[in-house]
Order: sequence, then structure tokens, then C-alpha cells
Amino acid sequence: MFPSFLLSLREGIEAALIIGIIIGVLIKIQREELKPVVWWGVAIAIALSIMFGLGLNLIGMEFSGQFEEVFEGIAMLLAAAILTWMILWMQSRGGEIQRDLEAKTAHATLNRGGTALFFLAFLAVFREGVELALFLLATRLASDPISVLIGAVLGLGSAILLGWMLFATTRRLNLRNFFQVTNVLLLFFAAGMVAYGVHELIEASWIPPIIENVWDINHIVSDKSEVGSILKALFGYNGNPALTEVLAYLGYFAVIGTIILRNQRKHVKAKAIAV
Repeated sequence: MFPSFLLSLREGIEAALIIGIIIGVLIKIQREELKPVVWWGVAIAIALSIMFGLGLNLIGMEFSGQFEEVFEGIAMLLAAAILTWMILWMQSRGGEIQRDLEAKTAHATLNRGGTALFFLAFLAVFREGVELALFLLATRLASDPISVLIGAVLGLGSAILLGWMLFATTRRLNLRNFFQVTNVLLLFFAAGMVAYGVHELIEASWIPPIIENVWDINHIVSDKSEVGSILKALFGYNGNPALTEVLAYLGYFAVIGTIILRNQRKHVKAKAIAV
């Protein structure tokens, strides 16, 4: 439940921030009559995102045997790739989101009015919705569907509440700290998705295991036990992984960790030069 909660909270907060900024600009430039256009874009984006998510799950249910393993493996790796891109993008561009959105919103109201504003809100929310649908599919493949659904509902509900607190009250969430903490947790989720995806492709005989079982600790914590299932959903735990899985997991952290540290050094250097 926790992975789907965190993923839904993260995506929901991003969507809430985007819509809040758009609405804030409309109030600032005294174009509040365009707010219904924004909400129509949000509503249609949510509806299509739900349809997309249901479609993905229905497609997955049609497969069996090797095709099911290949589908699950590709879905896991694709979700990990998008999640990683989202983390790296937020690290490098997070501080410019508000400025960019404010400029796009003002530009939309000046030129094509309602239509441009509708698509700005629609595309922003639909992108988050499609990402979340894929993440929840990947989470469902490694966990109980009911717990994934409960976590998603709680996460989105919390995101709506936090979004309201941000823009309708005097309370403020420290977004920098929020995204830094969630980025760390999401990196572990993404690494687990990579390992699980590789595992499924090994099962489908698309990738060689190199060594079948590097170790076997299922007698201590079985990946089919309650604790093992939670660890599997959170971090892609496998009690008897193949060497390819282990290399994929460690390689992911080595590559992405290096990129994050390099980006962090660039950011610190740029701030020092600016000062």
C-alpha cells in the first residue's frame, strides 16, 4: 500500500501545484472568468487517465505464460524509466516550474484565451495521470491489487488536502524538503522495479540469469511471506535472485547516483557563481 500511496501523493501534489499556479495567475491578472475552463481541462484529463489505467490493466490480464512475464517485465522497466526521468527532471528543473507555468498561463490568456488555457491544464494533469497509471500498474504486478487501490485513493486524497492547504490557507508545505525526501524513496522503488522487470524477463527467457541463484534466504524471509511481499512491493525484494537481477539493481544505483551527484555539484557551483 505504501508505494502506491507515495506515488499517488507525489503525482497528486505535482498536479495540484500546477493547477494552483494556473488559478493563481488568473486571479492575479483578473481573468477569473476563465477558471471553469481550467477545471474542465482537469476533469477530462482525470477521466481519460482513469480510462488509460483501466485499459492497461485489462491488456495485462489478457496475457498468460511467457507473454504475461514479458508484459510485466517491460511494464516494470518502462515505469522505472519514467520514474527515474521524473526524479532527475525535478532535481534539475524543480525551481523553475512556477515561473515557467506563470509565463505559459499569461501567454495563453493573451493569445487564444480559453482553448489554450484548457489544453495547458489538460496536458499538465493528463501527463501526471498517465505516469501514475503506469506506476500503479507496475506496483500492482508486485503487490495486492486491493492494497494498491487503497494506497492510491489515500495518496490522492492527501494530495488534494495538501493542495488546498497550500493555496487556501496560511499553512505552507516545504516543497523542497518534500521532493528531496520522496526522491530518495522513489529511487529505491525505481531500483526495485528494474530488478523485478529483469526477473520477469529472465523468467520469460529473454535475458540470461548468468547465475541462477546468487543466494537463497527464503528460509529466513520468504518473498512469498507477508513481510517478503511488502519488501517486494517496496524494493523489488527477491529471496533468491539471479546474478543479472543483482547487477541490474546495483548498476541502477551506480548510474543514477552518479548522475544525481553530478547534477547536485553543478547546482551548487551555479549558486556559488550567482552569489
